[in-house]
Amino acid sequence: MSSIFNYDWFAGPGFERQQEQARHRCARKKFPDLTPEKAAKHQEYQEFFRELEVRTLVYLRDGFSYEMKELVDLGLRSMFTFECEPLDEQYKVGAFVVSVLFEEIVRVEVFAVHPSEKPEDMPLITGFRSAPGDSREPREDSRDTREARGDNPDQLESS
Repeated sequence: MSSIFNYDWFAGPGFERQQEQARHRCARKKFPDLTPEKAAKHQEYQEFFRELEVRTLVYLRDGFSYEMKELVDLGLRSMFTFECEPLDEQYKVGAFVVSVLFEEIVRVEVFAVHPSEKPEDMPLITGFRSAPGDSREPREDSRDTREARGDNPDQLESS
């Protein structure tokens, strides 16, 4: 099974484009009446755009998900390594660095939001759980259909 996610996608223009798309779409949603030409010169739009924050969620085949804080370059092109943004308080005292095979990445979501408009209920990041099926509430809008089909995400998939 091949994956579109590889070192070149994250270190190259693919990931940058996805982040820029999220920022532009968020700003256009706030200012729907501005054309791209007018937005380039519109002071309020430009200020809003500069202040946007981008969150990146990485979903793995085993059901875990992580919020990526920053890419970490170890010089290994076969592994994806990043500093994770911890959800649980006990992990926030240090730095949590995760390495996974690119083949394990099934989805990357980039979410742009202005600090003044952050939602109260942010997506659940599962990378710190003991297992993908532990007792925390799953995201209501989860797109992982394995459980909906009756598959058990706690069981390892056999090849």
